[in-house]
Amino acid sequence: MRVLVTGSRGYLGRSIVGQLVEAGHEVVPFAGDVRTADIPSSDGVIHLAALARVRESFEDPLSYYDVNVTGTLRLLKSGAPRFVFASTAGVYGTPRGHVLTEEHPRVPTNPYAATKAAAEDALAWTARTGALSAATLRLFNLAGGGDRDETRVVTRACAVAAGRLPSMEVYGDGSAVRDFVHVADAARAFVLALEHRAPGHEAYNVGATPASVADVLAAVHRVTGVPVTADHRPAHPGETREMRADTTKLRALGWRPVESDLDSLVGSQWAAEGPHRTA
Repeated sequence: MRVLVTGSRGYLGRSIVGQLVEAGHEVVPFAGDVRTADIPSSDGVIHLAALARVRESFEDPLSYYDVNVTGTLRLLKSGAPRFVFASTAGVYGTPRGHVLTEEHPRVPTNPYAATKAAAEDALAWTARTGALSAATLRLFNLAGGGDRDETRVVTRACAVAAGRLPSMEVYGDGSAVRDFVHVADAARAFVLALEHRAPGHEAYNVGATPASVADVLAAVHRVTGVPVTADHRPAHPGETREMRADTTKLRALGWRPVESDLDSLVGSQWAAEGPHRTA
């Protein structure tokens, strides 16, 4: 299959490209701005490219709608018969329920998540016409495998253990639970969703290992032998105490996480620190 991948040079994109090639697909990396660049023909699209900073989205919501929604619409018009879209668990907002199924109401609380929800809708309505087979993957917390985004919990904790950052900010008592998934396991979900030809549109949660910030810090200490210095700060008002992904639908396609237990996540990130670590 000839597969167009936007965001192919990013953290998740690199892993997806590697797995597509391994599976025998021809990868067409998308070059340029999704709003303006020519879109090559393909048998399927995996759309990852997006503006993705929550705080920044409050400051410039129009740019987020322009890139994340307009860019998706242009790709949908390319005519590819298969389309897999990278969305976010942020579309659920701050839910009261702990375990989230794909049927949970979407109540985005920031412009970034709102643009993802809008793009999801465009994809679903287009698929409803019979024009394509489509899947939305709602990513929870990606981790491991050499992540460079130090706003993410596992990545930042490893950077502190390596001595590149002075401390780890912990809001509240560190007991808030989030759902983590190794980037390679998430990539497998995208390839599986692409290869699973089904009419219409389906959304799938992508998560694997619920853990608190305190659990992550303990795992980093356990794996690296280095205690992580924590800078405790007041909890964010209205913070959701737990967000766990129900992945029943994704598992029904045959997906199983194989690298997403907490120590493996931390170990793969720590290994990527390599000779740069000072601890």
